[in-house]
Amino acid sequence: MLRPTLLYLSGQPQLAQFARRNRVAKRFAQRFVAGDSLEQALDVVVQLNGRGITASLDLLGESVHSEAEARAAGREYLHILDRIQERRLDANVSVKLTAMGLDVSEDLCVAIMHDLLGRARDYRTFVRLDMESSAYTERTLRLFYDRFHPAYTGHVGIVLQSYLYRTEADVARAIESRVRVRLCKGAYKEPPSVAYPAKRDVDASYARCMERLVQDGNYPGLATHDERLIGAAKRFARERNIPPNRFEFQMLYGVRRDLQESLVREGYRMRVYVPFGTQWYPYLMRRLAERPANVMFIAGNVLREALRRDHG
Repeated sequence: MLRPTLLYLSGQPQLAQFARRNRVAKRFAQRFVAGDSLEQALDVVVQLNGRGITASLDLLGESVHSEAEARAAGREYLHILDRIQERRLDANVSVKLTAMGLDVSEDLCVAIMHDLLGRARDYRTFVRLDMESSAYTERTLRLFYDRFHPAYTGHVGIVLQSYLYRTEADVARAIESRVRVRLCKGAYKEPPSVAYPAKRDVDASYARCMERLVQDGNYPGLATHDERLIGAAKRFARERNIPPNRFEFQMLYGVRRDLQESLVREGYRMRVYVPFGTQWYPYLMRRLAERPANVMFIAGNVLREALRRDHG
């Protein structure tokens, strides 16, 4: 029951306001968020690159509600690409279409994305379209295949989530179209009508999709911290003589650094997803939902802080 509750709480703006004011919550968020500013995040990328790890930068933020907000987010991402280029970092960017105005106007979103993808093409870099909840899956993939992939082939890719029933079909289409896919399990609260409720089924779906992508995909990103699935991917590739440079593993900033570094030592490619910005609350709650034991840590510290304030 805890995971669905945390996912529900991730969408509550009143709690987001409280968390952003709470010192303990902010300190805990630093485990998973690379700072409030772009320069802090870029410094993290420098450290990752120094360890042989590439990065994907993401400016945290959910859906915007006006054209002005969407255009401002677009300008922020153009600046991110500029700074990556200026500092000669081995990094790309991840973008949510709702942050680019998808809920305001589809045409607005497409126009902003064309600017961003054009800049990425100029710099010979790459933009990953993050996948959001299932309410956006079809719209995201339709825009990708109709508007973005044809014009910016090689500079834009998608994320597919193994907890959705539809994903195996989406993987087959991506392979046929030579699309770069980031495969993850999925972190949003979804109804059983569209997603597997049981973890074992999500994992089994991930394994099936992973095998197809490693065998026939276009440089897939295998996004998981699950050592069992990582081991299965390594065995699958080894048994079929698929070299390590045909795919990469991907993990989240602040999660399993030991495993990240051991995979690099073994000769596998590793990319770390590096989120930054002040809008970290929904992201943090989804990370807590993935590992509910963290809840007791943060709850205990918030309570102690409150008691100190009351008796100070």
